[in-house]
Amino acid sequence: MVALSYFRGMMKQLIVCALLIGFYSKGHTQKVYEFNSTCQQAYQEITKLKINSGLILIQKAKQQNPDNLIPLLLESYVDFYILFLNEDPKDYQLRYPAFAERYEQLEAGPKSSPFYNYCLGTVRVHSAASAIKFGKLWDAGWDFRKAYQLIKENKKQFPTFTPNNLMYGSLQAVVGTIPQGYKWIASLFGMRGSLTGGMNIVRGFINSNDPWARLLFNEAAFMYPYLMFYIENKQEEALAFTQQRKLDLVNNHLHAYMAANLGMNNKQSAYAENVILNRNQSAEYLKVSIWDFELGFTKLFHLETQEAAGYLENFLHTFKGNYYVKDAYQKLSWCYYLQGNYTKAAEARRNILSRGSTDSDADKQALRDAKSGKWPNVLLLKVRLLSDGGYHADAIALLKGKTENDFTKEEEKLEFAYRMARIYDDLGREDDAIQSYLLAIRLGEYRKEYFAARAAVQIGQIYEKNAQKSMAITYYQKCLDMEEHEYKNSLDQRAKSGIARCKGE
Repeated sequence: MVALSYFRGMMKQLIVCALLIGFYSKGHTQKVYEFNSTCQQAYQEITKLKINSGLILIQKAKQQNPDNLIPLLLESYVDFYILFLNEDPKDYQLRYPAFAERYEQLEAGPKSSPFYNYCLGTVRVHSAASAIKFGKLWDAGWDFRKAYQLIKENKKQFPTFTPNNLMYGSLQAVVGTIPQGYKWIASLFGMRGSLTGGMNIVRGFINSNDPWARLLFNEAAFMYPYLMFYIENKQEEALAFTQQRKLDLVNNHLHAYMAANLGMNNKQSAYAENVILNRNQSAEYLKVSIWDFELGFTKLFHLETQEAAGYLENFLHTFKGNYYVKDAYQKLSWCYYLQGNYTKAAEARRNILSRGSTDSDADKQALRDAKSGKWPNVLLLKVRLLSDGGYHADAIALLKGKTENDFTKEEEKLEFAYRMARIYDDLGREDDAIQSYLLAIRLGEYRKEYFAARAAVQIGQIYEKNAQKSMAITYYQKCLDMEEHEYKNSLDQRAKSGIARCKGE
């Protein structure tokens, strides 16, 4: 009887254990990071800005394996692109908290996987970049710090896991050139960067035949040209990259946006316009207002003010965010000003005072311009716009026979010197450019306009290109030494990048 009682007791314990094991296996299954074919397809769609088809594939991946955490990472990409490009406050209320929720869910994955810290770091970057667009700089700073630490740690734990390199190298390069106005972020959070080291890491990833590098190419091919353009000062190489790698600027809206944006900032507005107008305009792509914004600029740069005003009005009517709103109203006011419609020009300028934010240097400058109550010299404004659009022959034709003595106001003399310098620079007439830049520095070194500081940067770039690095550093430093002028942060970053390049840092 004792043996039978003991046997029965053992059976009960075994049954209880079996039930507990069954419960645990059903309620506490092992989470995994499985970047399977369905997730890969979703990633490709999302990084073309085909958001809806990407979401359908995400749902399919979840059904295939409810314990796979990669769909959460992909959803983070979706929210990031929507928030970053559209800046809709309603979307922000809904989507921004999801970054923290996904972060917590991703922490349930196995720490032994290289995707553990990688996914957490990527979500932090998405959260930080989105926060910046909504003026949450402190939140963004903390998220960037955490992302930096996570990816740095992941590189130590999994040195052969190549996806680390794209994000880590990018963060290294950017942190190494943070302008003085944002230096508190790096110093407060203990982040140290290296432009040269960071760019070498990113370049290695771009040129790698590693399967992960091939999978993440859409994202890498979006980031790398921006880093080349703004951090390394390799504008022509950045745009050439899109041709060398045969990027699909028709069916990939992310790449089309990058190419058009960099083209416009490299004074190739005709090229930018062509990219925008020739993109696939199917409704399956994320609808963004930025296309109207950029088309407005390309038209204005060719002095097609009627068409430019139409695109800018469309942008301002549909865009829900704050970045570049003041800038857009400034350009709209110029459209009407050049048309001689001073009533509508004044109306657009009043909107600069009440709408948009001052988080970007362009918006700050637009606000200062509106508060000044002054309107630009018509001739110099036309020259500026044509020059910015890459129409150098037309611009220089307007200034034929002119000298600074043809202008009465000090700020106009300064702008004339700067405009002539930029045209000479763009035409490859370096000696003439340097002389005019030096005149701009002499006339504007202690003024609030950005012309003198930008002139110093441009001289630095000429000397750097000609391998005269000590002279280049002298003029980059001269830019940094100028205080309280327009575009201070962005120009300081250009100068700091130049110094870092010349020193090989």
